[in-house]
Amino acid sequence: MLRISSLTVEGLEKGCVTDKAPILSFSLYSDVPGEAFAHALIKVNDWEVNTKDQINNRYDGPLVPFAEYTVEVTAYTKSGASAKAATVFQTGRLHTPWSGKWITDLDYEVPEKLSPLPMNFLKSFKAAGKIKRAWINCTALGVYEVSLNGKKVGEDYFAPGFTSYLNQIQYQTYEITGLLEETNELRFVVAGGWAVGAFNYIRKNKISADRQALLAEIHLEYEDGSSRTVATDDTWMVSLEGNYRMAEWYDGETYDARISENAIGWKSAGITKPRKDPKIIAQYGLPVRRQEKMRPISLERSPSGEWIYDFGQNFAGVISARIKGVDGQKLVFRHAEVLVEQELFVKSLRTAKATATYICKDGEQHYSPKLTYMGFRYVGVSGIAPEDLVLEAFVLHSDLKEIGQFACSNPLLNQLQSNIRWGGKSNFVDIPTDCPQRDERQGWTGDIAVFASTACYNFDMSRFFDKWLVDMRSEQGRGGGYPMVIPKAGDHWPTMASSCWGDSAILVPWAAYLSGGRVEVLEEHYASMQRFLKAAKWWASFLATSPTNSHIWQFPFHFGDWAAPEGQVKDWLKKGKWIGTAYFANSCRIMGQIAEVLDRKEDQAYYEALREKIIIAYRKAFTDEKGNLKQEFQTGYVLPLHFDMVDGKESLQMAANLSRLIREAENHLTTGFTGTPYILFALSDNGKLEEAYELLLQETCPSWLYAVKAGGTTIWERWDALRPDGTVNIEELSGKKSNEESAGGMVSFNHYANGAVGDWLYKRLLGLEPVTGGYRSFQVKPMIGGGITWAKGSTITPYGKIEVEWKIEGNSLTIAVDVPVSTTCQVVFPSGEQIALKSGYHEICEPYGQ
Repeated sequence: MLRISSLTVEGLEKGCVTDKAPILSFSLYSDVPGEAFAHALIKVNDWEVNTKDQINNRYDGPLVPFAEYTVEVTAYTKSGASAKAATVFQTGRLHTPWSGKWITDLDYEVPEKLSPLPMNFLKSFKAAGKIKRAWINCTALGVYEVSLNGKKVGEDYFAPGFTSYLNQIQYQTYEITGLLEETNELRFVVAGGWAVGAFNYIRKNKISADRQALLAEIHLEYEDGSSRTVATDDTWMVSLEGNYRMAEWYDGETYDARISENAIGWKSAGITKPRKDPKIIAQYGLPVRRQEKMRPISLERSPSGEWIYDFGQNFAGVISARIKGVDGQKLVFRHAEVLVEQELFVKSLRTAKATATYICKDGEQHYSPKLTYMGFRYVGVSGIAPEDLVLEAFVLHSDLKEIGQFACSNPLLNQLQSNIRWGGKSNFVDIPTDCPQRDERQGWTGDIAVFASTACYNFDMSRFFDKWLVDMRSEQGRGGGYPMVIPKAGDHWPTMASSCWGDSAILVPWAAYLSGGRVEVLEEHYASMQRFLKAAKWWASFLATSPTNSHIWQFPFHFGDWAAPEGQVKDWLKKGKWIGTAYFANSCRIMGQIAEVLDRKEDQAYYEALREKIIIAYRKAFTDEKGNLKQEFQTGYVLPLHFDMVDGKESLQMAANLSRLIREAENHLTTGFTGTPYILFALSDNGKLEEAYELLLQETCPSWLYAVKAGGTTIWERWDALRPDGTVNIEELSGKKSNEESAGGMVSFNHYANGAVGDWLYKRLLGLEPVTGGYRSFQVKPMIGGGITWAKGSTITPYGKIEVEWKIEGNSLTIAVDVPVSTTCQVVFPSGEQIALKSGYHEICEPYGQ
């Protein structure tokens, strides 16, 4: 039996509204072994094409605004079988000018370094007559909630999403046909959000706008063929007197339920406009939505008298409270990741208050924040007795499809995998953030550079990365460098070419391509990647005194071995030229591969030749050319080994030296953000598999399993974020102890970067790795050790679901693989035996351990 198992438009199985010609993709399922796709007929209304590609089909027929298009696919396989599927997509505005105007309260002045009062907008309108279809197009400078006749419109949080607002802003389309009455009242509340509110650790505000603003159109289509648009203008009303008395990312939200909507004072809105002329585009990223409901696992009274609810899992989200209250009763909900001496530990939040405050009306009521979110496991509650409160919580993150699973015979590694997944979910709130709890939550490029591959095993990252990469390209500097955080949003770091953080411009699209197979992601960002490498090359030659050191990338700045467990910031930064040069070589290697995919032969040759020059320079400058670093540190050996910058006896010597450094550290890693993701690969791929497992399974600090044994449920920023004595490490980056007046150090219990070890769990322990884009060809090559007797896992590819399982029973190793239609798999046993597989389920055994 053949069926189309998935049919997507721009990566969405349903609900796509687009302002561009969309890409259509589909996957197949068949119970016929060896089945393969032959061709397909794709029809979109009156347009059709015959294709031999399942994942890169661009619709190039006519498009008109505000229309619905039906996609019909008939797929044929080489055996002669066929299957059909259909879906729909809608066009947005395309190039239709907005009749609506940006509106605001022109009299409101936002105080410096503070977030603004939430701004309320109101419009009453009639919808007399028989409505065929009604929808809203809307966006804001700030983040908004919209309701029609008292009911929430849509499921989104924090619309229109975080983008480089001076360049592009998303707008949303919400169907409202079923919510309409004869007389209607449409309300928006717009908080400062990322555009106007205080953001980043210096609490800069008004980054992209001086005050909030709203742009909206209500479209009414009648059955008689007529239509009407109700657009934002000065007939709309605005007020600062709504229920939301405060809302910002760091301090939280205050909601006063006593304020009656009928008692709010309104005035006419004023007309405004954005600072520049940004493109306003139909939503091309994923909305943030409620994903799971969490319930507390325990309730205790703290020594200070606060009721402490433990949700058992660190995550990003908001509380959901069902309350029996009386008029004026004030409830305070404080959030924290850990407890110290049975009290919420909030020092690590730095200036963030992470508090939701609710002022009750009489009776039973429900409250859940809508204009902020927190990173937390524990909630401290005051102002109400537990018997009058039912407290739950909602997990919030971008609407990512979870596609990967991993498990093995070691329960600690299974918890590590859970921590990695939760670290990802907690930090994929519209952009890839560094952490969800303290006064930061920024799009640090270095973190996602090293985590992107792991993320792509666990989640469908295509639309999420597509959106973020648009901002990356938009904010690239004239010299080819990038901001350290994207969107930059008031960050004080200059835009520059810097290793790893800047290399995310290449590492992230490449990870997206390998997992998703979409050539488009490489094509769209290719010129931007080239400009970055041109900048890196220029800086590598800056102040060079010879042809050899003209490829050593030292200037202008590198984070180096950031957050290594040894040394302090100055020590991490001093290693920048080693890290920078190695990452430069690796990005040239990947660019050569990208050029090959895009059939740019001259570019491929150029980057391959440039890479060789960088490698020669690295070896001459930093090694004795026999595999020994002149200045030894773990990352210094990890990067050339993993980036294939050495081979033969030289690589063996480097691996031996790395192994020695690990032994000297009592079997602990001492690598920072830039080396930790690759240290197990450097060992296992160079004859040190046993040492790789010993390092992976280390349970004392610093190690991955230390946090697991300590009860961590997400990945920590620092290996010793929670010390063995139960105290929290809030030392400043200078190494000085924090005092009461300090900023609270650099410690987060939900920071995914070191979770990049998940890449090794999938690729080496399980053995699953793509060979070509989208897993059109892939290999299963488990590297077995550490006493692990079985592993299983899966990931959903554009061609279907791959499932892998291996197990050792007695003296036999069995590998089972489910290969999707149209793909091929190369199984490589530990003995070296290789078997090529076509689609279908396969189970293969060989002797093991004899």
